[in-house]
Amino acid sequence: MRLEVAAQTTTHAALRPTVPVLLYHSVCDEPSGQIAPYTVSRATFQRHLDAIHGRHDCLSVSDLARCLAGETAWPSRPLVITFDDGFADNLDVAAPMLAARGLPATVYVTTGYMGRGAMLEWSAIAGLEAMGVEVGAHAHTHAPLDELQLDDAKEEIRRSKQMLEDRLGHAVRSFAYPHGYSDRRVRNEVKSAGFASACAVRNALS
Repeated sequence: MRLEVAAQTTTHAALRPTVPVLLYHSVCDEPSGQIAPYTVSRATFQRHLDAIHGRHDCLSVSDLARCLAGETAWPSRPLVITFDDGFADNLDVAAPMLAARGLPATVYVTTGYMGRGAMLEWSAIAGLEAMGVEVGAHAHTHAPLDELQLDDAKEEIRRSKQMLEDRLGHAVRSFAYPHGYSDRRVRNEVKSAGFASACAVRNALS
């Protein structure tokens, strides 16, 4: 499970419901060895979506951030679906299954991976948005940002944001930390870059 979503907000914690934030990577029946531990089959993903549909009110991460900021009312049963890295099957397999049920999601794209192997092509990210999937940034090379020199972390964060915005033609407001790791200086750089929310990883509810 994805963690917490940290949003720039002063909303009182007592007013917030607990929110399941699900983290996927690839939806594939025959994954390569390296990604296999992080992959679910089509049948498993379909069962997950069928369990969610009609029982939860799905939000994108930016929708969740707006609820946290008090800009939007909380739905009664919020749940968030996310994907990390930007696998091609996020568009070819997962997005149509989500769209068929009217479920939004957020895909975090590692910009340096685009067009490599099983990853999304640059031309595909607009297709994700057309199917109701928010596109967020997942740094440029997926390096653990808390282990980098600050200037290098800043480059990873800002380069991914700029590349996505150049392709999409609008602001990209949500970020996910590679490997789920961050420290205070990295979180500050993410805020300074103009992101309104950022996701880490933790086996807990948001």
